[in-house]
Amino acid sequence: MCEKQVAGEKAVDFIHDGMIVGLGTGSTVYYSIRRIADLVREGLHITGVSTSRSTTELARSLGIDLVSINEVDHIDLTIDGADEVDEDFNGINGGGGALFYEKIVTYASYRVIWVVDSSKLVKRLGKFPLPVEVSPFGYKRVYNKLESEGMGPVLRLINSQPFLTDSNNYIIDLRSAQLNDPTKLAGWLKEIPGVIEHGLFINYVNQVIVGSGDSAEILYSHRID
Repeated sequence: MCEKQVAGEKAVDFIHDGMIVGLGTGSTVYYSIRRIADLVREGLHITGVSTSRSTTELARSLGIDLVSINEVDHIDLTIDGADEVDEDFNGINGGGGALFYEKIVTYASYRVIWVVDSSKLVKRLGKFPLPVEVSPFGYKRVYNKLESEGMGPVLRLINSQPFLTDSNNYIIDLRSAQLNDPTKLAGWLKEIPGVIEHGLFINYVNQVIVGSGDSAEILYSHRID
């Protein structure tokens, strides 16, 4: 069993009957969703809220009931992955392009668990490019601003065309952003007209479950449940 599977499946132990569960996006949460589906077939009753089109397709194909986030007033627990997690439990998310929806679902959640393999733990964020979701209208102005600040922006492409998020926006990946103060950078990015959301997740997570070899380690943040 790989580290991603170990972490993804362990997180499902925190789901209880009747919960509204946020379903994240990515290769580690994939194992969480499959495990949830197994339990649903065995009689577990939960309602899922998806963070992306790909997660919606997977969950529905496995028989998990889903509702729109607009149909619920809260989410009991969200299980999501992370591209990086630092020692202060801040993270980068959005390598798959779902950061905007992931952050909305995360913000609505009473409890948040990230599931990662051991390679995702870092002392300081920044090795993984920081994704920034931007409006197609005026995206070049945002790009130029980020370039002038030395952040190494790269417009994400697929088949030589701009990658489109589920909300039909573009992604600019920052490859040289200075992340010694993630909170300050997060605030600065949101002030730029045209920036929809960024992939910095600051003070959101309650627990990080790390797959390490054949076992899972549970790390608890300072955030109170």
